[in-house]
Amino acid sequence: MAEYLIRRGAGTAPRNWNDAAWARAGLAEVDKFHPRSSEHHPSVTASALDDNEALYVRFHVSDRFVRCVHVGYQQPVCRDSCVEFFVKPKPDKGYFNFELSCGGSMLLWYVTDHRIVDGRFAKSEEVPPELGQAVHVVHSMPQRVDPEQPGPVDWDIQFTVPNSLLEHYVGQLGGPRGRQWTGNFYKCGDETSHPHWGMWSAVGETLNFHQPERFGTFRFEA
Repeated sequence: MAEYLIRRGAGTAPRNWNDAAWARAGLAEVDKFHPRSSEHHPSVTASALDDNEALYVRFHVSDRFVRCVHVGYQQPVCRDSCVEFFVKPKPDKGYFNFELSCGGSMLLWYVTDHRIVDGRFAKSEEVPPELGQAVHVVHSMPQRVDPEQPGPVDWDIQFTVPNSLLEHYVGQLGGPRGRQWTGNFYKCGDETSHPHWGMWSAVGETLNFHQPERFGTFRFEA
């Protein structure tokens, strides 16, 4: 399984994807594409930093065929040019799926039982707007991209996840020393002209990002 070290920030929270604070962060390559993907495999890197108050996540995408028509909170952004960050802070709790279009619209759920029953997760809940609005998003593309841009085009997105949001669902996180989470970084574009499904930690033959047993490991710098 893949492993990524989430380093401590340098004392100042990164303001955007170009901030010098990101120099400390390693890069996770989102370069494993499911066989059902088209021939378009964008180049994607993800990074994360932690300051014990929040988690900062950044994606850089060298893309083509960029499209974004779903605007607003809890819209089906995976159908657009989209990046996703799934994270499971505790082994006995659920996981969060942060899904963000290139235009900065976000879908966010907390899933505690990912089995599909009658077309739905056995147990999950939408993170309500009053909590979801705590996630601060900055992005380089406009909110809506339509018609599709054949490209090539590079785009960036950064979002800040306060610990308080995660703790609302999983309880106290504790300090970074010895902290180990699991999760995954993804890239998709389900309803673009060239659909694709990329990942950092491979999900196997089944095209399903909701496989916590296949998540990679996130270790935190003490």
